[in-house]
Amino acid sequence: MHASGIPWNDQSGKRLRQWLGLEPQVFYDASKVAIIPMGFCYPGKGKSGDLPPRPECSLHWHQQLLEQLPNIQLTLLIGKYAQEYFLGDQAKPTLTETVTNWHQYLPSYMPMPHPSPRNQFWLRRNPWFEADAIPYVQQLVKSII
Repeated sequence: MHASGIPWNDQSGKRLRQWLGLEPQVFYDASKVAIIPMGFCYPGKGKSGDLPPRPECSLHWHQQLLEQLPNIQLTLLIGKYAQEYFLGDQAKPTLTETVTNWHQYLPSYMPMPHPSPRNQFWLRRNPWFEADAIPYVQQLVKSII
């Protein structure tokens, strides 16, 4: 993103588009898909990935931006930070528990792990996600778009 200026323009984005069943031209069509980061300022690298989003950035921008999007039909909650922010007390203690219970957050939210290649271990340990949740998400996205 920092080099190209295009969000999800990497292997994570490729997997995310596959999960959604969307070609790049549809995924990047702003009339169909809104891409909103959790942190509008890059927080830097941590030991096992990026640092948490800086709260002063999301608190300042999320509400203003969401008010401009009156027709949101589904929000993908990619990663624990997004799940905690949007689900609040409804989020489970771990990302795995929240994603495992994805049905309970529909139709508004779909919690997902980050599609990063770093998450291969999680995906191998949770094959149900790509076997069960992804086909459902693809059908849902197809019906919305």
